[in-house]
Amino acid sequence: MYSETLRPGTRLGSYPEKETAAVGRVDKLVFGLSGLLRRLSNRAQHRATRFLSDVNAQQSALQALDESSLAARVAVLRKNLRREGIQEELAVEAFALVRESAHREIGMRHYDTQIVGGWLLLHGMLAEMETGEGKTLVATLPACTAALAGIPVHVVTANDYLVQRDAELMVPVYRMLGLNVGTVTESMTDPEQRRQAYACDVTYCTSKQIAFDYLRDRVAMGQRRSQYDRQLDRLRSSDGRSGRMLLRGLCYAIVDEADSVLIDQARTPLILSQSTQNAPDPDLYERALKLALQLQEKRHFDIRRRDRAPELTPSGVAWMEQNCGDAEGVWKDPRRRRRLMQQALSALHLYQRDRDYLVRDGAVHIVDANTGRVLPDHSWELGLQQLIEAKEACTLSPRKQTLARTSYQRFFRRYLRLSGMTGTASEVARELWSLYGLQVVRVPTHRPLRRRRGTEQYHATAAQKWAAVVEDVDRVHTAGRPVLVGTRSVAASEHLSVLLTQIGLRHEVLNAHQDRREADIIAAAGNATSITVATNMAGRGTDIRLGPGVAENGGLYVIATERNEARRIDRQLFGRCGRQGDPGCFGEIVSLEDELPQAFLPSTILRLTISLRKLGLPVSGRMLMGLAQRLAENHDARQRRDLVKYDEQMQQSLAFTGPLY
Repeated sequence: MYSETLRPGTRLGSYPEKETAAVGRVDKLVFGLSGLLRRLSNRAQHRATRFLSDVNAQQSALQALDESSLAARVAVLRKNLRREGIQEELAVEAFALVRESAHREIGMRHYDTQIVGGWLLLHGMLAEMETGEGKTLVATLPACTAALAGIPVHVVTANDYLVQRDAELMVPVYRMLGLNVGTVTESMTDPEQRRQAYACDVTYCTSKQIAFDYLRDRVAMGQRRSQYDRQLDRLRSSDGRSGRMLLRGLCYAIVDEADSVLIDQARTPLILSQSTQNAPDPDLYERALKLALQLQEKRHFDIRRRDRAPELTPSGVAWMEQNCGDAEGVWKDPRRRRRLMQQALSALHLYQRDRDYLVRDGAVHIVDANTGRVLPDHSWELGLQQLIEAKEACTLSPRKQTLARTSYQRFFRRYLRLSGMTGTASEVARELWSLYGLQVVRVPTHRPLRRRRGTEQYHATAAQKWAAVVEDVDRVHTAGRPVLVGTRSVAASEHLSVLLTQIGLRHEVLNAHQDRREADIIAAAGNATSITVATNMAGRGTDIRLGPGVAENGGLYVIATERNEARRIDRQLFGRCGRQGDPGCFGEIVSLEDELPQAFLPSTILRLTISLRKLGLPVSGRMLMGLAQRLAENHDARQRRDLVKYDEQMQQSLAFTGPLY
C-alpha cells in the first residue's frame, strides 16, 4: 500500500531523492484518460472511508488516557514506525493520536473530512478541499505520522506569512508528540539557521526557498552527487561538502495551495545566480530605450501580447541597420542588437508599473501576477531588469551569472513522495497526474455549502464596468454586508479606490503596497461595514471571519472585476466567501476591454462585439469571456509543457547557462 521508496529513519547526510524521469509515453497516454482518473478517485475515497472508521474506533480509548499514558503510547508508536515503517494499522493509531493531541493542545479536533484528507496526503495524492475546510490542520496528520517514522517532512506553502502562521499555530501539537518544527523564510540569511530548520522533524517553507536551497546544495556538491561519494566525504572531513548541505534530502513534501505552486508558478524556470563584478553600462540601456521609442508598432514591430513578446518586422530590422550599423560594441552585432531592441520594446510596451512591478525605495520589485505579492530578490533575465530600471530612473542592478537552474516540474518530481492540497485542482487534474503522478481526489465539505452566485455583468468598455462596480459596492454596503472586490493589478485596485473615495465610501486597499498589513486587513474584512479592494493576494489561506449579524444578513459579498487566465484563480477569489458553512455570495462585473479578452480574442471579434454592445444589441459576454479563458488556459498549459520539453533537451545536451538539476 505504501511506497517502499519512503523508508523510515532517514540518516543525516544520506540526502535521499528520486532521479527525475522524462514524461514518457505512458504518462501522455494516461493524460487523456479522464475515466480512469475518476475510477481511481472513487477507489481512493472508498479506502479513505474505511480508514476513517478505524480511526474513530480508537477515539474513546484515547480520550480516557492522562497525559503520561498518552506520551507512553506515542513513544511506543514512534518505535514501531521506525522499525516497521508506515503500515496501515500504525497510521490509524498515529492519526488518532494526532487528533487527540490537537484537541487537547489547541482546542481543534480534526473533522472526519479532515481525516480523509490526511489519509490522501499520506498516500501521495492531492486532496481537493473547499476553501475554509482547515487544510492547515489536515497537514498535521500525515506530517506527524511520517515524522514519527523518522522521515523528514517539508510542508510547502504559498508565502512567508503562512509559513510563520501555520507553524506557530501547530507547534503545540507537534511538541506534544515529541516532534520539533522549523521554519525557513526569505529573511533568514544565515545558512546555519536554514540548516537547523531543515534538520527539524517538520519544516515549514515556501516553494521558492526550498527549491533554491536545493540548487545551492547541488552546486556545493559539485560532481560528488552519489550517496557513496557523500558518505566518503563525511568520513574524510567533519566539515566536508556533505556537512555543508542545507537539506537532508527530498523525502516527503506536503504542498499547500498545490495548484498555485505546481501549475501557476511552473511556467517560470528557477535560476540560481550571483552578481557579476562588471557594472552595467547606463548609456547602453538608455540608448536602447530612446531608439525603441522611435519605432512604430505595426510598421517596425509587432507585439504578441499573449506571449509577451515583441517581434521586429523587416522594416524594423532595416531601420536598426540604418541607425545603428555604424555603432560599436553590442550595436555592431546584428543578433545582439536585435535581442537588445526586443527587450527594450518589452520594457516599454509589455511591462507596466503597478501591474508587473513596483518601484519602492528607488528599486524595481517584481510582482507575482498570480498572487499580487512582491517577489523579493527576483529579477528578469537578458538585460530586461536593467532596461526597466533605466525606464523608471532607478539605480541599475548588476548583471547576474547563472550557477544552476531547474523548474518546479523537475524539482518536485525528485521527492520520494509528493502530496498536495488545494481548493481548486479539478480543472488541471490530468496535468497534475501527467507531470507529477498526483491523483486528485475530491473531499466532501464538513458542512453544506451555502455560497451562491449573484451579479453577472459584461460591459463593452472599462469605464462602464467601473461605474457598475461602484454602484454594486454601494448597494451591498448600504444593505449592511461586507464587500470584497477582487482586481488583477495594483493599478486597478488603486483606480477603484479613487472612485470609491469620490462617493464617500470608506474602504481598505490590499495590494503589494500594503502586503505587510495583509493579516490585519483580512481580519477585518468580514465586518458588516467593511469594504476591501484587493488584488489576487486577498489573504489566500486565511479565513475571513464574519462579524456579528453578518451571517444573518447574507454573509460576505465578493465581486470579481476581471477574469483571470484560469478558472481556478477565479474560484479562489469566489472561495473567500461561504466558508465552513457560512452564507456568501459572489459575482463578476467585467468588460471586453479587460486584459484577458484583449490578449486572447481575435481583434476583429472584439471590435465587432464592442460596437454591437455600444448599439445596445445583445451579444453573449459570458460566451466570449469563456472562450478567452479557455484559450488562455490552453496557452499556459502549452508553455508548461514546453518548459518540460526544454528541461529534457537540456539534460541531453551541453548547457552553457548553468547546470540543470
